[in-house]
Amino acid sequence: MLFQVGGHGTRPTFFEMAAAQQLPSSLRAALAYSLGVLALRRPFIHKILDYEDEFFALLMLVLETHSLRTTDASFAESLYGLRRRGVKFKVKKSTLLADSVDEIHHTGLQRRQKVLSVAFLVVLPYLKSKLKAIYNKEREATLQASLWGDVDERLDDAGFADRENISFGSRINSSDGDNSIRMLKRLRKIVAACYPWLHAGNEGLSFAYQLLYLLDATGFYSLGLHALGIHVCRATGQELMDTSSRVSKIRSRERERLRGSPWMKSLQGGLLTCAYAVLDYAQTGLIAAVFFFKMMEWWYQSAEERMSAPTVYPPPPPPPPPKVAKEGIPLPADKTLCPLCMQKRVNPSVMAVSGFVFCYTCIFKYTNQYKRCPVTLMPAAVDQIRRLFQDV
Repeated sequence: MLFQVGGHGTRPTFFEMAAAQQLPSSLRAALAYSLGVLALRRPFIHKILDYEDEFFALLMLVLETHSLRTTDASFAESLYGLRRRGVKFKVKKSTLLADSVDEIHHTGLQRRQKVLSVAFLVVLPYLKSKLKAIYNKEREATLQASLWGDVDERLDDAGFADRENISFGSRINSSDGDNSIRMLKRLRKIVAACYPWLHAGNEGLSFAYQLLYLLDATGFYSLGLHALGIHVCRATGQELMDTSSRVSKIRSRERERLRGSPWMKSLQGGLLTCAYAVLDYAQTGLIAAVFFFKMMEWWYQSAEERMSAPTVYPPPPPPPPPKVAKEGIPLPADKTLCPLCMQKRVNPSVMAVSGFVFCYTCIFKYTNQYKRCPVTLMPAAVDQIRRLFQDV
């Protein structure tokens, strides 16, 4: 094989990195779906869904900041037992061949790298989401304008008489608003024109880095990690123990910084304890809550489907065949003969009210004259004659 699927040493596998990268988007989709279902019973939740990008960015900002501060890893990476390490390249010169060899040394994350990591993990996805929303709106507006014309142009004629009555002062006051609206529209058009190229470039670079990482040609999984000089490594048992001790030291220092009266300190300490508990169980709590909600939704949906499923009854028996009237013409013994002309049927046609088959010309003339079926004497019309393309 040209590449290794499994990781070696502290280097994570490609599948571990891909799973950690896809976890935030999957979590966002699950949360949006859960809030959408809850909004059916609690309409005020729609306000959160109206600001879905901001709500999720704020949530991830809290989670990513806490995770990078305590574990030197992102929220998703810490869930998979991964850690971020700073990379330092040291050039080692050989005395025999006089060539240089790069040695990679991993160090802890600096404060600058943590801040930039939060920006890459939270701010950039938020901007991408906003740019995509603007692009989608502009594309829909362009499509609507191509089909129905521009809305502003269609309203010009309707508002022409009103605009003549506007005073000179009001025109001056509205000019600033019109200019800002024009600038906003122009900016949206620029974003709509540039977004496909930016998106294609971003996806192309991501694919190139992931392919190189899969081929073990680079230690950086993405362009953001390369720009920050960060490698993602597997956490050892000793690192996990060091992380827990570091978290306890950080929290003890924060408790020592509390100021105020004794009851104020106790109140602040209780709030800190609650905040620590929420942050500690945020990873497993979010995943477990979404999983439990999806399971309950599937359970109740299955019950509703069983209750609303229609009852299957056996098909009703076919109606009895129509009886031959005493005054009607008798049926021939040979079923291939026409009851009217007693000859082999030509262009067989059935009378819909009775089901008997005749020659088309015979049944058409008879029905057109007597307005009834010749066998059962049931009322019939010419439009109730059906042509058969396979004789019975």
